[in-house]
Amino acid sequence: MKLCDFEALSFDCYGTLIDWEAGIAAVLTPWARSRGLDLDSEALLTAYSRHETQAESGHPADLYPDILARSFRALGAELGGQVSDSDARALARSVPDWPAFPDSRGALTSLGERYQLIILSNVDRESFAASNRRLGVTFTSILTAQDVGSYKPSPRNFDALRAEARRLGIGDGRLLHVAQSLFHDHIPAKQAGLPTAWINRRHGRPGWGATPAPPAPVTPDWEFPSMRALAAAAAG
Repeated sequence: MKLCDFEALSFDCYGTLIDWEAGIAAVLTPWARSRGLDLDSEALLTAYSRHETQAESGHPADLYPDILARSFRALGAELGGQVSDSDARALARSVPDWPAFPDSRGALTSLGERYQLIILSNVDRESFAASNRRLGVTFTSILTAQDVGSYKPSPRNFDALRAEARRLGIGDGRLLHVAQSLFHDHIPAKQAGLPTAWINRRHGRPGWGATPAPPAPVTPDWEFPSMRALAAAAAG
């Protein structure tokens, strides 16, 4: 298929549209320094990613701020650094401060002229509403982990996405899922029969950052280094 064949694009938000690594590191890095831990931001994000994944799979009904706090406490226990209630609250309440990638708003605005835009995000409604004010875009539909009752990569989230596409009258095969995380998005989206576009925000950098490594090989249908590149390809 060509990009012009699709009727709608569904997006992961955090890591794809919002720079969640910068947002999380802005809390974890000064905390680590204050506890005398000799770890840079990349090492902290890698360690943190394991605990967030465990929290989301083990507590799927928890709201995302509670997941953040729970993950931070588990990280502290692993590294031997105290995580106070104040520390945990700082991360739990930090989502509204996480910056949008500089190209997200313009790319979404351009894409919105051609496609219906859907969000499928691992957060709660209140957290996403704060981030959406940074994006400045009206989405056709917004599906959060709070709405679904589970976190990606659970198949339930992609079942909910497909059901929403049907409700919107989007034809079979006419929805493209766009995301950064191979672990959270591309593997389960492919298993759900959805074509995908990889926004490889970490191109040129080693490791997986705040996202776990994919547990199995996966080949997205398209790969772009940025949202701007996707929008340009769609326009061409």
